This record gives sequence, structure tokens and C-alpha cells, in this order.
Amino acid sequence: MSALGRQPQNNLSHVYGSTADALWNLTIPQLLAQTAARLPDHPAAVFTRQAIRWTYRDFVREVDRLAAGLLTLGIEKGDRVGIWAPNCAEWLLTQFATARIGAILVCINPAYRLSELEYALNKVGCSALVMAPRHKSSDYVAMLTELMPELANATPGQCQAARVPKLRHVIVTGDAPPEGTIGFDAICAAGSAVPVETLDRISNDLSPQDAINIQFTSGTTGSPKGACLTHHNIVNNAHFVTQTMQFTEEDRLCIPVPFYHCFGMVMGTLGCVSKGATMVIPGEGFDARATLEAVTQEKCTALYGVPTMFVNALELADFDTFDLSSLRTGIMAGAPCPIEVMRQVQARMHMQGVTIAYGMTETSPVSFQSNMDDPLEKRVSSVGRIHPHVEVKIVDDTGNTVKTGEQGELLTRGYSVMQGYWEDDAQTAASIDAQGWMHTGDLARLDADGFCTITGRLKDMILRGGENIYPREIEEFLYTHPDILQAQVFGIPDNKLGEAVCAWIVARAGSDLAETDVQDFCRSAIAHFKVPAYVSFKDELPMTVTGKPQKFVMRDRMIKELGRG
Repeated sequence: MSALGRQPQNNLSHVYGSTADALWNLTIPQLLAQTAARLPDHPAAVFTRQAIRWTYRDFVREVDRLAAGLLTLGIEKGDRVGIWAPNCAEWLLTQFATARIGAILVCINPAYRLSELEYALNKVGCSALVMAPRHKSSDYVAMLTELMPELANATPGQCQAARVPKLRHVIVTGDAPPEGTIGFDAICAAGSAVPVETLDRISNDLSPQDAINIQFTSGTTGSPKGACLTHHNIVNNAHFVTQTMQFTEEDRLCIPVPFYHCFGMVMGTLGCVSKGATMVIPGEGFDARATLEAVTQEKCTALYGVPTMFVNALELADFDTFDLSSLRTGIMAGAPCPIEVMRQVQARMHMQGVTIAYGMTETSPVSFQSNMDDPLEKRVSSVGRIHPHVEVKIVDDTGNTVKTGEQGELLTRGYSVMQGYWEDDAQTAASIDAQGWMHTGDLARLDADGFCTITGRLKDMILRGGENIYPREIEEFLYTHPDILQAQVFGIPDNKLGEAVCAWIVARAGSDLAETDVQDFCRSAIAHFKVPAYVSFKDELPMTVTGKPQKFVMRDRMIKELGRG
């Protein structure tokens, strides 16, 4: 692909990312080795809750101990190793240790319950599982015991469980691993006896095109699908994401977003390694106060989060007591970013260089990102311009490329598109067409300068009395109300109009906002058919762990609340 610039060609919504900087032909072990050789004594990772501080030399040593320990269990290239844990040092080590020996890391959502865990393990045939004993209200050990009662009488590594027949090794963090499992520290200790040369021989035989990570999609409809990502996919995406923010080894990134998702493990941890920056992890899961404390104490220069995380941080009663002056940049992504929230983050959190990123798990994940020098208006009203080495077009429902400024479905192709869904050719073919285009399902517009605006989801569009209504437009307007903290708009069945517009809202504490107030506010500025017929106030909105609104959950609950089936 030649370097064609970032502007749409021939007044059509079709853009190419710059190819001025060559793609990196590196595996994850090669990338980490290069950075550690260049910056051995530089801080690599800080886990404030676990009181852990590693230099890059320390980090490589601990990764190699675990990687070698996995070898002693018989884990080989291509074997699937699940990780079921919140953000912790053991998660980070597992990410890089599996890559060191070519095993495929399978990210399991910390919020998964028993049936979801069973599905994930069997779907991809995990031979090993690294897990925490518990997280929040989830007792992982109790769930695993129910799934694998055979563990109680099994020798570690030799369990034959009826419900998860391929799972042989269960590795548990903490001091007291249950019967039939082995402790994480014991695996690392066993690895200390394996020569580094053994690991090097394995790493040297790996290819950047090898699958190295399986990420399960959200599964909002049907069962989750396992997106297979390669070294090449995620090393390059990590590089370009942090390059866009002008990262160097002097940066210190606060990562409160989950490791199990691309936001944490590609844009976050791997992104830091690509530049020799420092990872700062404030806790197992997002906590607004712990996040701001980490930024203050560790003098972080960058912060990641989804919009609701930033909203929660800004709403802390003692927000002004934290010193956030070290911040300069970061990313707000994972869900549509309200303009008003973005402006507050820039003004009150000192993140003048905050960027918006857009993508999806299946594209490693980022396809669009705003630049540090983009005009303020563009950085608060779009998701930026196309990433290097990525191609995007926007098409209508017949597959034809639309003109600049027109809305259609966003399609993308290039190095970042996944290999496919694990052992699911039908779903892969339904998402990636014969020309290599990934059909995102997102509605978008490109302007004449190549800036992209995400306008909604194909499946979220509301059809009311013949009018096409896009929830994102209404949500952005609702966010301009001073008493509205969060808003989600969706359609529910209506016998007369086909669908009716419904809004779920989280109001500011102490507000006396009522349904009629919201409707009157809307009537003053937007078309009558877009005004929500139903407004429901909630303490919180159902979200995925990564902060994506679960509109299908809201829709189902609202239908029940209204007694419509």
C-alpha cells in the first residue's frame, strides 16, 4: 500500500493511513527484550496495591521464571492458557510469559460466572488456567470446584474433569492453592532451574504471524466469539497508539482499565513496553479515588479510561485535593465520549493532550485516534483520523462507498484485522468479507479532512413511525443538561409507531430532575420524534467491565417495567 495520506479520495468516504513508518516485524518476546536491553534499570511496572516495583530487568527476570515454569508443566507453542483474574502483577507476567513460549493467552472476563467460564474454557480448549482465588463478590475457587469436583482427589496436572476435559493444569495465585491445583509462586520457583537459553531457542522460532491472544467478544447476542490476534496485530497497534500520544520512556501511564481487554493489555501494558514507559496499576479494578491517588503519588503523565471512569473521578467530593498536574495525555475510549466530559477532563485534569480512540477487539483494537496537535473542536467531536497502515471505507446498505459526510457502515482492513474467530469459519466469514474488509457494524461519517465521527450502531438504530433515529445524537444532547451525568437512549416496541424512544438517565446527586423536565429540555432543541417517550432514572446503568453500555439489558428491563411482555 502506498502512502496516500489521510484525506478521503475523490469525495468518497475511503481513507488510507500513512505508511511513512514501516510496520514492526517483531514478536512480543523480541519487543520486550529490545526494551529491556535499552533500559534495564528503568521502572517498568508499579502495582500500588501489591507494593510491587519492577525495573525492566526485574520484569524480564520474573517473566522468564514463569515462562520456564509453564514449560515444566508441558505447556507448548499453540497451547491455550486461560487467565481469569483482575488486574494484578500475576496477570501481567502471564501475558508476557505465555508469549515468551508461544502459548496462546486466553483472556477470561473477571465478571464471568460459572456457565460463562465453562463455555470459554471449552470453546478454545484451554489446557491450563491461571486464576485468582476471588475478586469482589466472585468466589472463583468455589465456582471452579463446582465445575471440577474431581480436583479434590486429583494430583495437580492430572485432573480428568468431565465438564472441562481438556483442562489439565489449574494455577492459583495467593498463599493457599486448593487441592488439585498448584500455586503461582511454585510454578515460578520451578522455572528458576530452567536455563534462559531454553527459552531463547523457543522464542527465536516464533513468527510475528503466530496467533498469541484470544479475546472474547462481548456476546451481546448469542455466545461470545473468540477473536484470534497475532503478535503482528497487537505489537503494531500498541506501537501506533502510544506513538500518537508521543510516548517515550519518560512517560508513566496509569492503567485502571481491565487487562483482560485490549484497552488494558494492548494499548496499556504492551504500549508501554513498546516505548519503555512505566506502567502504573492502581488496583484490581477501577476505583476513582485509588486511580487519582496513583496519579498523584506516581506522578503519572497519562491516564486511560472509559467515559464513566472519568465521570466518576470528576464527581469525587475531594477531587480538588489531588495533584494531577503531571498529567498531559491519555485515552478516553471504549464507549462514545460525551463532549462535555471531554472538556472537563482537559480543563480539570490537566489532560490537554487527551486523545479519543476508536476500534474493536477484532481490529487489535484501534483504527482511529485523535492526534496531539488536532484542533480542540476535532478532538472533542470526532474519534480522530485513521491509524497508520489501516484502510477504511464507509458504505451504504448496498455496499457502495458513500460520499464524504454521508452516514454508512464503517469497514476496515489492514494489518490490524484479526486472523478470525477461533474454530468458527461461519462467523468469521460473516464479519470479514472476501476482500478482507472487517464489517464493524458501526455507523460513521468521514469529513473532508478524514476525521471520523461514530454516529451509532446498525443494531441500535430506532425506527419510529418511518423515521430513522440514531441514539448517539440524542445522548450527546442530553449530556449538555447540567443535571445529567450519564444517559443512554434505545428503542422499545410500540404497537402504533413500531418503536418508541426511551432514555435511561443517571442524574447528578441532589438533583430533582423529573421525566417531564427531560422531555421539555429535548423539545426545546431537537425534533419532536426524537424526544424520549419514556425517561427512567437509575442509580447506575448496566455496563460491561470495559464500560460499554449494555442496551440490550436496558431494553429488556424497560419492557418488563412497562409490562409489555
